[in-house]
Amino acid sequence: MPPTNKKFPQKKKKFEIIDNQTPISSEEIRNWVELPPDVLFLIFLKLGAIDILLRVQPVCSTWRKASKEPSLFRSIDTRNTWDSFKVSLYDTRIGWALFENNMYDIETLIKKAVDRSCGQLIDFSLERFCSDELLAYIADKSGSLRCLRLVSCYQVGDDALINVAKKAFRLEELEICHCSFSGDVPDMLKTIGKLCSQLKSFRLNCRGYRLPHRDFDDEALVIAANMPQLHRLHLFGNKLTNVGLGAILNGCRHLESLDLRQCFNLNLEGVLLKSCKERLIKLRLPNDPTEDYEFNAVNVDGDDDYESFYRYRVIDLGDGN
Repeated sequence: MPPTNKKFPQKKKKFEIIDNQTPISSEEIRNWVELPPDVLFLIFLKLGAIDILLRVQPVCSTWRKASKEPSLFRSIDTRNTWDSFKVSLYDTRIGWALFENNMYDIETLIKKAVDRSCGQLIDFSLERFCSDELLAYIADKSGSLRCLRLVSCYQVGDDALINVAKKAFRLEELEICHCSFSGDVPDMLKTIGKLCSQLKSFRLNCRGYRLPHRDFDDEALVIAANMPQLHRLHLFGNKLTNVGLGAILNGCRHLESLDLRQCFNLNLEGVLLKSCKERLIKLRLPNDPTEDYEFNAVNVDGDDDYESFYRYRVIDLGDGN
């Protein structure tokens, strides 16, 4: 049979346009619903507890069933809640409006996440949206809690935090930032230290200041006497003197990391400085750079500034960085 020049039409691929971006072949589009359970689990774990409740479980019955796995809720982090609602860091007024107008009940959402953990919650981080009642709920449901971080939770009181320490006595890390307390802070820290004997990472941070006539070793002495198992200690901007630092070195024999940035009442030289360098694996000195500090490292230079800043002291017991 003589050769022919007839051309057979090629089968064209179908394309779908997604959000007016680059065309994607329909052959490349994945069926996310039919992903294996173990793959779904890893994806959900990356998203985090809040996004699972807000965005994952409404997709379909398969995802809703998969999202009820308790181990997905062993860690609950609401410090970046704005991201879940597509609110810019600089548009926090919009974010607050979402919650103040009851469009989203964040406390109910957090309680649901805690319930989903079925007692397996070990790491809890919360920013802004906290109350004594919510903290009590978490304490009652989370006896295995190892790490607690509270950031800018102004409605949390001393007694509520102590109540958590009583029920989560296995706590190893505690971080409380920009929270105000009406009671005696050293007394509160003393109680926490006695209740949480396994505490290994402690951060007690406040904004730096340069007021040498205002020294205060009470907190340092409490740490030295009641937290002997510490491996990491952050005292950013603290008012302690050489006396308090010496007590810490003597009382916390397992200490490996110490952050003393902006602790301007210290006069680190001679034997004390040598002791710090010989004992510690990681040491940050008062005048060391603060670029990697996660909060606003503003120095307070006068009495008026000091009084206003002191109301927003930072108490962090923390992440070991």
